[in-house]
Amino acid sequence: MNIRVAKVEDLMGMQACNLQNLPENYMMKFWMYHSMTWSQISFVAEDHKGRIVGYVLAKIEDPNEEGTTEEIHGHVNSISVLRSYRRLGLAKKLMLLSQEAMSSIYKASYVSLHVRKSNKAAIALYRDTLGFEVAKVEKKYYGDGEDALSMRLSLKSP
Repeated sequence: MNIRVAKVEDLMGMQACNLQNLPENYMMKFWMYHSMTWSQISFVAEDHKGRIVGYVLAKIEDPNEEGTTEEIHGHVNSISVLRSYRRLGLAKKLMLLSQEAMSSIYKASYVSLHVRKSNKAAIALYRDTLGFEVAKVEKKYYGDGEDALSMRLSLKSP
């Protein structure tokens, strides 16, 4: 298993992994924009044949560009690992690499993400394994009306 920074050539494999696992899907221009704008913070896991079996797609929210007083922070748009490759620690490794890159390259103060309220496995990963905390519940966040937990993790050293 190889985990590395995602490249433009990986986008079709990342999108295929997303389509196979998740109900929230994105058009290719969304994937391209992230890849070109924040190329150092998205990662892929590939099997011994070079197939994409997992990924994390992330971005940086820069309040200086939006004119707010909030701190620079990272946001995980999407993370997915194919079913046959789960429980190997890939999601944790992908998240940790992305978080480290957000912190070291962009000096992000925290990372945020949204997760379906019903996705117990993902919530356990984020909360119990990675240390995220629920910041708020966003009602009817998803297209099908399900609520999302908005979660955050500080990237600042204590």
